[in-house]
Amino acid sequence: MRYKGFDPIYDENSRVLILGSFPSVKSRETAFYYGNPRNRFWTVLSATFGDPLPRTVEDKKRLCLGHGVALWDIVESCEIEGSLDANIRDYRTADLSQVLKKAPIEKILCNGQTSYRITKAAYRGETEVVCLPSTSLANVRFDEALWTNALLKK
Repeated sequence: MRYKGFDPIYDENSRVLILGSFPSVKSRETAFYYGNPRNRFWTVLSATFGDPLPRTVEDKKRLCLGHGVALWDIVESCEIEGSLDANIRDYRTADLSQVLKKAPIEKILCNGQTSYRITKAAYRGETEVVCLPSTSLANVRFDEALWTNALLKK
């Protein structure tokens, strides 16, 4: 079955663009990024910025935008069964210029190897692209310090 991803979250103050690969089943059910409560994403962002853990979609948007973070997935649409990145097929990549032309993005942080690989293949711009360990609970090699350093480093 073919699925479409979410619209980007950004504003004119966004300095960092975090790119995931494609929304998981749980995220598609909740209709927002990182909808699985076991995913480390929202815990890492709130800890890094010293904010309370966001509970609602509006809280999550405020957390991102309040700290200059834009959020999107590199895969705009695809065929996928389940949530595993390995199951992404026949995908179309997001047009990053939609965000990059409107926000002063200084770096792109990819949430995991799949996001990084697809981004590097699709994006030919000047903005630095950094691969960070996936925040998925399935990633046993997760290192929160890498995320914290990448988010806070100018």
